[in-house]
Amino acid sequence: MIRLILQVLAAAAGTMGFSLLFGVPARYYPYCGLIGGVGWLVYLCLLPAASAAVSTFCATVIVILLSRWFAVRKRCPATLFLISGIFPLVPGAGVYWAAYYTVSNQLPMALETGYGAVKAAVAIVLGIVFVFEMPEKWFHRKR
Repeated sequence: MIRLILQVLAAAAGTMGFSLLFGVPARYYPYCGLIGGVGWLVYLCLLPAASAAVSTFCATVIVILLSRWFAVRKRCPATLFLISGIFPLVPGAGVYWAAYYTVSNQLPMALETGYGAVKAAVAIVLGIVFVFEMPEKWFHRKR
């Protein structure tokens, strides 16, 4: 349980750090951190019961839903929250290891890790497309 909390806090801190590099205004850092942390929490909670690609897809859907919701509430573009919030889910390590295994002539491992990275990347794209197809009025408060 402590490890889960530490991972979520690290994901939130990393997301806020990436927000700084991305040029997000400082007043949005806590929201970006919250979105990244929640996305990583969803991913970790689903990982034992589902594949990495399915967990990534579901976490991406949550990240994009929160990004759109905060964008409407804070009257700013959703990409401020989306790009930094998706950061913990990006399969950078999988791409790195696929390239490493390719260079070191371990082709079966390269194919395995590369295929996993591609599945995660496709899951992220599908999650983004799925949520951005929802009408914007769904994210506004009813008066």
